Amino acid sequence: MKGKVEAIIGAQWGDEGKGRVVDSLGDRVDVFARYQGGANAGHTVIVEGEKHVFHLLPSGMLYSGKTCVIGNGVVLDPEQLLNELSELQEKGEDRSRLVISGSAHVVMPYHKKLDQAQEASRDQGSKIGTTGRGIGPCYVDKYNRCGIRVEDLLDPEALREKLESNLDEKNLLFTKIYDETPLSFDEIYRQALSWGKSLAPYVDDASLVINDALNKGQTVLLEGAQGTLLDVDHGTYPMVTSSSPTSAGGCVGLGVAPHYVEKVYGVVKAYLTRVGEGPFPSEDKGDTGQYLRDRGGEYGATTGRPRKCGWLDMVALRYAVRINGMTHITLTKLDVLTGLREVKVCVAYRSNGKDRTEFNGNVRYLNGVEPVYRSFPGWDEDISSVRDFDDLPEAARAYVRYIEEETGVPVSIIGVGPERDQMIVRDL
Repeated sequence: MKGKVEAIIGAQWGDEGKGRVVDSLGDRVDVFARYQGGANAGHTVIVEGEKHVFHLLPSGMLYSGKTCVIGNGVVLDPEQLLNELSELQEKGEDRSRLVISGSAHVVMPYHKKLDQAQEASRDQGSKIGTTGRGIGPCYVDKYNRCGIRVEDLLDPEALREKLESNLDEKNLLFTKIYDETPLSFDEIYRQALSWGKSLAPYVDDASLVINDALNKGQTVLLEGAQGTLLDVDHGTYPMVTSSSPTSAGGCVGLGVAPHYVEKVYGVVKAYLTRVGEGPFPSEDKGDTGQYLRDRGGEYGATTGRPRKCGWLDMVALRYAVRINGMTHITLTKLDVLTGLREVKVCVAYRSNGKDRTEFNGNVRYLNGVEPVYRSFPGWDEDISSVRDFDDLPEAARAYVRYIEEETGVPVSIIGVGPERDQMIVRDL
């Protein structure tokens, strides 16, 4: 009997609550696999009142007896990863086997410095909103075929050769273009060798590990970072991330054949947020936006930056359903809407007097559209202890049913609070 693959993807601009959804499905999963992004993304999971923030580790690390994989599509910051591992080990909570693909690219110190220098040099109107964690420059080196991979950290001669070549080029950029001081080869080389020794016990053929699990009939959960609207191909380019958070990106980022993917869970926040630069047609810049920010704790897990908040965008959500082949919707933070007299949904974009219901990621277009809203009645009842859909207030049920009708996708999980057990599970 062959195993199966299920994917958890962000259906918006990231920060949808993917980590706690992955965590909630953990009991029935054998392998948790992270397939793209880097330490620019944070997964927050709250277990028994304790908050865990993972930037690189898969959320399944909190489960005993599981396998957690960091795939070839991830760009790995060794320092960040080792810190996360150390924190878990100190708490006695490193419960899973960790496998790191030797083909994953490494975020080097010059990537971070270059990331920050490039963003600082951009005019205000053209800033991308990068976290400065070196993700973009690392992916640039990957596709320029000069990147350093995890396997290179285990080979002193290969590491020396690649690092010398890369650092010569990067130091020219720092000194001649950005008026920055050059970086020391010896210092970075020693640091990288140290990373290699620490990571060596975890390095393996991640694709083979996953496919062996599938051949044993096990279930593999693909865990993406960021969200569909930040996809480098399908998002609001250039205000996007540097990889493909979509479901198809999971196959490429782990070496898994597409036919294994049986379910795609799209994680959707009950409202909408965006961090960093870029268009946001349904943003609310007034009291309601602030209400959502405060009540939802909308501050970046990685940067602490306040997120822009607004109403659910159905135009963008239908697009995400199509791009990802979504089979299930997980609706998070429905409880945050409690207390609002009116709940709105953006149902179309108005441009030049015409209403459009299909998404177009062109930034200039999105910056010029006017959102068209449909209003729903709100509710005041506390829903944090509700575990059955029928026990939700009628207004909340109507809101969920509307999302199902508009997308054609069932809402299978509904988050009603931050704790692991604060969710309504319907049909998985």
